[in-house]
Amino acid sequence: MAFLTDRKRASGLGAAQTGTEHFWGMTISSAALLILVPLFVFTVGPMIGQDYEAVTAYFARPFPALVALLTFVVALLHFKNGVTVLIEDYVHGLARKVWIIIMTCVSYAAIAAAVFAIARLAL
Repeated sequence: MAFLTDRKRASGLGAAQTGTEHFWGMTISSAALLILVPLFVFTVGPMIGQDYEAVTAYFARPFPALVALLTFVVALLHFKNGVTVLIEDYVHGLARKVWIIIMTCVSYAAIAAAVFAIARLAL
């Protein structure tokens, strides 16, 4: 039985080798969303119910397009990491790997759709 040294314990390199890295990734994306979601609500909110020309002109400006894009990308990456942990905790065997692959593909497809939609509006 191997004993963990203080350095290895402080580095967070336990059996899985990724616990601390995942924790910090989720913490950073949570902090980013804490700033981005209110910005998104106050930036995109006034455009709800407007016609297509007004929305297109609004998102042609860089700030609203950038806020929307960052919010979608960070939120969907946060979703991907969170649902991966959920699947790891509650699904076992081959189904675990299959569901993680499916949810990762769904997350990246949603990111691609969001980037395409914002780029289409902005350009």
